[in-house]
Amino acid sequence: MTSATPPSSQGSSPQKVCHSQTQTDLTKPLLGGGGGAGGAGGPGAGAGSPGAVAAGAACALRRRRRVLSKDGRSNVRIEHVSGRGALYLRDLWTTFLDMQWRYKLFLFAATFAGTWFVFGVLWYLVALVHGDLLEFDPPSNHTPCVMQVQTLTAAFLFSLESQTTIGYGFRCITEECPAAIILLIFQLVLTMVMEIFITGTFLAKVARPKKRGETVKFSQNAVVSSHEGRPCLMIRVANMRKSLLLGCQVTGKLLQTSLTKEGETVRLDQRNVPFQVDTSSDSPFLILPLTFYHIIDDTSPMRHWAAKGGGWMDPDLADFELLVILSATVEPTSATCQVRTSYLPDEILWGYEFPPVVSLSASGKYVADFAFFDKVAKTKTLPLFKQPPPPSPPAQQAHPGGRGAGPEGRGADPEKMRLEESYRGEERGRERGRVRDSSPLNVRISNV
Repeated sequence: MTSATPPSSQGSSPQKVCHSQTQTDLTKPLLGGGGGAGGAGGPGAGAGSPGAVAAGAACALRRRRRVLSKDGRSNVRIEHVSGRGALYLRDLWTTFLDMQWRYKLFLFAATFAGTWFVFGVLWYLVALVHGDLLEFDPPSNHTPCVMQVQTLTAAFLFSLESQTTIGYGFRCITEECPAAIILLIFQLVLTMVMEIFITGTFLAKVARPKKRGETVKFSQNAVVSSHEGRPCLMIRVANMRKSLLLGCQVTGKLLQTSLTKEGETVRLDQRNVPFQVDTSSDSPFLILPLTFYHIIDDTSPMRHWAAKGGGWMDPDLADFELLVILSATVEPTSATCQVRTSYLPDEILWGYEFPPVVSLSASGKYVADFAFFDKVAKTKTLPLFKQPPPPSPPAQQAHPGGRGAGPEGRGADPEKMRLEESYRGEERGRERGRVRDSSPLNVRISNV
């Protein structure tokens, strides 16, 4: 399958676009580069012409244009933020947690080496002021501030030994200089606070549930097939650890370009895509691979795409990205974990279904075979989505005398008729609810 042309290449006249609350030009691509999309439709654009090459580049750009990568990482670049560095420095804890490990280890080592050297220089200045250095040739009865600190190297070593509490024995502070005692107290308190902060960020970074989220697997593709007589968008989710995830919630966000009633084009407009599991439970028991369903009905944001059987050749319908987010609580640590992925139109397969992945072994244990986790199989019948006909206006039958034609229309109160119609609608809703509640619960256990 090939990707359709993005909406930005359909017209030559610029339109106002709200791109993440930023006014921009609709003719400008979402990610720079691919500017030859508009030249693909020019006259005489052959297979080897520059227009065709530009069109291919635009299609390739569109295929890899994601807000969220498959592994859940953001593909958004933040630019032109005034005072960004100051904002990050005000929140040092989050800045250290978000820092990559190589920079964190370098900063860890540089902090210790830097404090050792800075306080070594301060100890050298104390010895310099007190006249303890060798170039001053102190007399034999001279009492220095710090014993055996007569050079810059000795001052650095004394700073290192004091901060790490090594204490070799022949370099020690004396009672001669009160300033040296105050400097020692200041060094130990300051460096202890820094060590606590850095060690805390190390532990917090290691304990983050981000790595736990890597053991939650989404299917590589989403499929659309009929389920319980209705077309459904399906994804498969699995927990690859024996430790459970509590309170799982799977939600979806559909990002697409939409047009408001005021004629404003909104790019990356977000629409909710609700998912449910086989048992229609809000908190599924994710001990086996489960299939989550989104029912494509009249209220689904994907109804227009489904009405055309996937809408592949329609550029307005095929320009979207489906984000799927799983939120849960990690059982051993009680930390909240969020796992994300995304699906482009070419990753949603129309008329396919997931084969079973769970089988029963000879010893009586259930086996989840992940060799079939990402596999799909074509359905025997294609899913069919029928859009409801537009509501017809109510028939108004007028009597020549200006009254209703029937006996009920003569002298009828409009407010009374509206209340009666509302009451009948509530009665029909309650009847449907009783029929639904009395029907047996149909459970499909994870495609076993």
